[in-house]
Amino acid sequence: MNEVLKIYLKQWIEKAEEDLQVVHQLMTMDNRPKGAIGFHCQQAAEKFLKTFLVYHQSDVPKTHNIEFLLEQCKITDPEFPDIDLHNITDFGVEIRYPGDFLEPSEQELDVLIQIASEIKSTVLKKIKI
Repeated sequence: MNEVLKIYLKQWIEKAEEDLQVVHQLMTMDNRPKGAIGFHCQQAAEKFLKTFLVYHQSDVPKTHNIEFLLEQCKITDPEFPDIDLHNITDFGVEIRYPGDFLEPSEQELDVLIQIASEIKSTVLKKIKI
């Protein structure tokens, strides 16, 4: 792997980690902004999956659809695990505007955080940088 690709991958990981850091900070608040937490879980999952595709020098589609990205990862690596994504894609960019906003329940927050964490763990185990 060349140094330019290595730096680029580290930038993807750093941005994904930043989203998770925001999630953990928001979870400490008394009146949790649940929509924002769901959004940052989706963003972290998206960035980690795209990191995996970049690592394999696959085309990284301009999409926020986590199900699609997971399928692309499984095509790239048939041993990439099947992860129950619940409805994490629903908390992405498309619903960030009035009238379309989706608010996760408290229980759903735990699920979304677990999904993002599982994707992170899977990707970091599979890539070597």
